[in-house]
Amino acid sequence: MKKLLFIIMLTFSSFFASAQEGELTWLTSMDKAMEISAKEKKPIMLFFTGSDWCGWCIRLQKEVFYKPEFVKWAKEKVVLVELDFPRRKQLDPVLQQQNYGLQNALKVQGYPTIWFVTAEKKADGKVNLSQLGSTGYVAGGPEAWLNGANQILANTKKG
Repeated sequence: MKKLLFIIMLTFSSFFASAQEGELTWLTSMDKAMEISAKEKKPIMLFFTGSDWCGWCIRLQKEVFYKPEFVKWAKEKVVLVELDFPRRKQLDPVLQQQNYGLQNALKVQGYPTIWFVTAEKKADGKVNLSQLGSTGYVAGGPEAWLNGANQILANTKKG
């Protein structure tokens, strides 16, 4: 009985460890994202989405963002930020204001839109965003999407 219990516990612990390895952290706070971006020297990937109504956003997540190739890539290359514009749930007013401010600053007109940026906070508290490039839904799964994202990131390193 003790052996069986040990085997069950070992199986569950390895399952949870592997599940955590495959999970990504999507931030909602630009302040937190800028802090991590500066510390890890990675650009920020801003995902503008309508999480509870945008079919193309949901499709992008299922076909790309939930795939192991994307998870591995994202952990190495970018700081992830989800900027949500839901219809069926109410966001915190501070978060909503942040999301609309970024939407206006980057002239986002449709969903999904993904911007790659670097951010620098000035002494006066204002944030300077350097736009590296943008994309959206790309047919062809993770390989096609990541090829485009890598081109955006590669072009920024040349300049």
